Amino acid sequence: MTDANTNAERYLAIWNETDAVRRKAMIAETWAEDGLYVDPLMRGEGHEGVDRLVEGVQARFPGFRFTLLGTPDGYDDNLRFSWELGPVDGEALIKGTDFAVLENGRLKSVCGFLDQVPAAA
Repeated sequence: MTDANTNAERYLAIWNETDAVRRKAMIAETWAEDGLYVDPLMRGEGHEGVDRLVEGVQARFPGFRFTLLGTPDGYDDNLRFSWELGPVDGEALIKGTDFAVLENGRLKSVCGFLDQVPAAA
């Protein structure tokens, strides 16, 4: 398995990439073709499904960025990391923890948990 920190950083970089062409290339490099993302609010399958989720989050939270919280942890093909989402120069409004499974070095599935969500989110 590639370093847990590297995998988590690559994953969050996709959520922060606003250039659609670059983001799609990053998704193709990082995710398995049949990869699955799921959390309590949304679900995306395959490269196009993941890209649509990212576009939706960026539209809902313009100018916000994902950053790692703490140190990612992993073993074998499993990865766990926490993150926060907020304005670049402000306090994070949303925090979460994701659990991922890799296959051949690429994300096969990501299951997200929302640890902190504002009442209006």
